[in-house]
Amino acid sequence: FTTDEYPPEDLEAFRAERDENAGMANTLKEVMKSISEMPLTMRKLGVVQFFSWFAFFTMWSMANPGLTDHAFGAPKPEAIEYATSTPEAIEAYKAADKAFNDASNQVGSYMGYYGLSSMAFALLLTLWTSRRRINRKYVHMASLFAGAYGFFNMYFANGPSQLGLSFVLIGFSWGSILSMPYAMLSSAINPNRMGVYMGIFNMFIVLPQIVAAFAITPLYKNIFGDAPINAMLLAGFALVMAALANLLITNRKVMTYLPEGEV
Repeated sequence: FTTDEYPPEDLEAFRAERDENAGMANTLKEVMKSISEMPLTMRKLGVVQFFSWFAFFTMWSMANPGLTDHAFGAPKPEAIEYATSTPEAIEAYKAADKAFNDASNQVGSYMGYYGLSSMAFALLLTLWTSRRRINRKYVHMASLFAGAYGFFNMYFANGPSQLGLSFVLIGFSWGSILSMPYAMLSSAINPNRMGVYMGIFNMFIVLPQIVAAFAITPLYKNIFGDAPINAMLLAGFALVMAALANLLITNRKVMTYLPEGEV
């Protein structure tokens, strides 16, 4: 495979600018300057990303303990509850541990659904947008609402049979999260600073996961109760917040792709 190379129009000016900005100090200065001058639309997209990634980190952390307990009725047994030497207690622990491991394996299988559905959804978006324009804002909003419904459905599910639907809907959100915010961002920033702003935008992936790592458990326990499945309610409401945050985006060029020169 080969690709064409498009060198800078003024190569000498490019090299002079590169040499001027070389070094760690200049790099940090450029990054801080870019953050302070971050376009308003990028800040709004950051809000969308924050709640989106908070929701998914919650799922990755808590789906297994929540669903093995709530949907399969097979929570992880506490060894201390069976800390006796009686054969009955040992057998009870082994049976409970096997039930948990079997349920955990099934949860892992169901989670594969969201990977498959996100791939299919991304392919559908690619095929559709190759022929028609879409409103990126509302497509992303609808996708996030679909994922939120998937999380809520986990809580209200009567058994494992409904988990497939939940993860398929969550996959729609995932496919959109990995594409739509970047498509919108690319229309909101100076092409000459595309690289640095795309890098800075990834902060809105890392920061919510750091926050979630500390906040998930106290949040869901204090708001919804101690049951691990309540973390999926927290994830659902986080995706609702992410979906509604799309309403902050008002730049028409960001919402719908407009060819150069078209207003």
